Amino acid sequence: MDNNTTSTLADSLPDLPYIDMGSGFVIGMAVGYFLKKSFKILLFLTGTAIVVLFALDHYEIIELHKEQLVDTVDTGTGAFKQFALFLKEKLSEFGLAGTGSALAGFALGLKMG
Repeated sequence: MDNNTTSTLADSLPDLPYIDMGSGFVIGMAVGYFLKKSFKILLFLTGTAIVVLFALDHYEIIELHKEQLVDTVDTGTGAFKQFALFLKEKLSEFGLAGTGSALAGFALGLKMG
């Protein structure tokens, strides 16, 4: 009777699209989602800082040098690219016998985020 209750409960669950996915896919999806959200937050914070710098330069509180700003943004962009490549490399280790499920999950997580 206990087995019937368990199977009835499992049968009553709605069809969830990700319930049958493997752990590699779910890990990849979570990392991809995190990466995209963190990029959006970083972009927001960088934009806020640049607008504040532009305002301070406009009111002549500071002197803004274009070359230094561009170099700083390039350095930050390069660091974020390295971080993304690091995560992608780590995910390739979870490919589950070469199926690429973790990388597929990563791509879906990027799209969802």
